[in-house]
Amino acid sequence: MISAPAELVRASVYRGFAETGRCPTAADLAASTGLSALAVESALVELDDSHHIVRRDGELVLAHPFATRSFGFSVMGPDVLWWGGCAWDSFAIPHLVPTSPEVLVATTCPACATPHAFTVTNREPPAGAQVAHFLVPAVHIWDDVVHSCENQLIFCSDECVETWLSSTGRQRGYVMSLETLWALASRWYEGRLDSPYARREPAQAAEYFRSVGLTGPFWEAPPAPA
Repeated sequence: MISAPAELVRASVYRGFAETGRCPTAADLAASTGLSALAVESALVELDDSHHIVRRDGELVLAHPFATRSFGFSVMGPDVLWWGGCAWDSFAIPHLVPTSPEVLVATTCPACATPHAFTVTNREPPAGAQVAHFLVPAVHIWDDVVHSCENQLIFCSDECVETWLSSTGRQRGYVMSLETLWALASRWYEGRLDSPYARREPAQAAEYFRSVGLTGPFWEAPPAPA
């Protein structure tokens, strides 16, 4: 459990992202929570330490599924434009943000630079033969979460995945269809705009992965909620 001030700041960060597509400033967070600047900073440190947000050099980078910079995915709703933190996160936004049940997710294939755009809704997966490739197993996602998110990508096909792996010298991770990616994203972030928010325990995460058809060593439960 996080402290009460940290929960106030967490909720304000997430609601700010959902409503505007950008991260609230420290001044915004102080105004919305009634906390001092020092208390806001302390809360942000606590949230980073507990994996509710991700900061680098004191700046917030990720509040999954939202990002403050490009990770290769733009997500356009009816009124708001977001950076998606990865393929997983981008497909999750229409499930999380009630005012944007349908979004346009845009990206490019890392292997051949072919552009792709998907209409992603909270009702059904988008059509398409493209695939998502996740490089880092679930148990290691938080070893370097920015690197993990940078490598959850959408490719034209399995052939493009193999081309990219060969050109980068990386080992094959896990390849899934758009339908499975959509299922993974559909309920993963449930409740994140609510307060208080309870994270999944590792066993619950593993059960969720199994419920959407993701099994095997790659999807073993992480040591901490992810």
